[in-house]
Amino acid sequence: MSQTVDVVVIGLGPGGEDLAGRLAEAGLEVVAVERELVGGECPYWGCVPSKMMIRAADLLAEARRIPGIAGASSVEPDYGPVAARIREEATDTWDDTVAVDRLVGKGARFARGTGRISGPREVTVGDEVFAARRGVVVSTGTSPSIPPIDGLAGTPYWTNRHAIEAKEPPASILVLGGGAIGAELAQVFARFGSRVTVVDTADRLVPMEEPEAGALLAEVFDREGIGVRTGAQVSRVGHDGSRFTVAVDGDDLEVDQLLVATGRRANLADIGLDAVGLDPTARWLEVDDHLRAGEGLWAVGDITGKGAFTHVAMYQSAIAARSLLGEDGPAADYRALPRVTFTDPEIGAVGMTESQARAAGIPVRTGTAQVPSSARGWIHKAGNDGFVKLVEDTARGVLVGATSAGPTGGEVLGALAVAVHAQVPTQSLAQMIYAYPTFHRTIEDALRDLHSHPGDG
Repeated sequence: MSQTVDVVVIGLGPGGEDLAGRLAEAGLEVVAVERELVGGECPYWGCVPSKMMIRAADLLAEARRIPGIAGASSVEPDYGPVAARIREEATDTWDDTVAVDRLVGKGARFARGTGRISGPREVTVGDEVFAARRGVVVSTGTSPSIPPIDGLAGTPYWTNRHAIEAKEPPASILVLGGGAIGAELAQVFARFGSRVTVVDTADRLVPMEEPEAGALLAEVFDREGIGVRTGAQVSRVGHDGSRFTVAVDGDDLEVDQLLVATGRRANLADIGLDAVGLDPTARWLEVDDHLRAGEGLWAVGDITGKGAFTHVAMYQSAIAARSLLGEDGPAADYRALPRVTFTDPEIGAVGMTESQARAAGIPVRTGTAQVPSSARGWIHKAGNDGFVKLVEDTARGVLVGATSAGPTGGEVLGALAVAVHAQVPTQSLAQMIYAYPTFHRTIEDALRDLHSHPGDG
């Protein structure tokens, strides 16, 4: 016998947890299903603990920049406080009791286990079957995508979770993948004393961002002693019980640890999509602009392919909630999707890159300004690497994308995200008053450069 409820939410990452809570507080009978930890990757192995690691590593870097500016300094890295803080403040030792209690307190019913769609508007969790009057929401997130490299399977390689859970940095580590996760963790471990090499098949670091961002990080990594091998192929991995041997373009690199950070795949294979006529082998679960994936089916979060970010999942949660409650509201709009790679310098970006805009047939011109050439960058001196790049649709005179790299690149990005989202004319942006001397003022310099290039760039 099935139990009838209003909504079943499968997967309680940031978006699923938020949506289940919203619907329960609105008076619906909600069953919220999670097989791991309520809150998902972000609070336990992703955003929160990784940024604690980065904060500590950045403090070390700042201390090392004191000579030549404020006297002498000597700092000895100790990873112990970082590991302790992750366990005490971020993950609560990987226990989600507080999160479960918070969700149940909002009126949802919590079910621990694997939820599987067993029919239209029907979910099976263990021995229980739930029939949903309004619908089912899928928010099962992603898992690391492990490349089929000869010898890799069966070795004790790390994913991001192992890196977060580590109590001390390895003496040496090869990071396979130079995207956001790989670049962030590589820099953290290097600053705590690990010998680090980053290897990627792409021709640059952070390949989803502007080429200038990858070039900047490569330069910074070189100064910090981090080896970077882009456009490289790994043909074989071996492990002798204590160390890894990684064959990179014919060279055998020996390291104590191997971190695989080569992207993520949507968790769609085992949730029963075939029971409602959908493809469980698809890369993403396709949704419309109100997060509907089919009759009586919604999806939010990473599995929708709209951006593997907590802020995207939370944004989608509000839209899906309105849809399930039958309320009017704006549809999803990803034109001004912001993202930040929390390296040092931070790489903040919003909207399209220049190449994406050109591929979309948009007439483009760009403007760029270097942070070290700005007044604040000159004052900041050590650790002032960065730039602002603007991508304008010349037909409309508005920004369709922008990148802010620098000591506070993610914070400076806020103004650019507003400009892209609100489609503020670049002429209006150029007439603003920019506080002096701030990193934010570099935007004005980039606008000046943009308007010095007439026509389609």
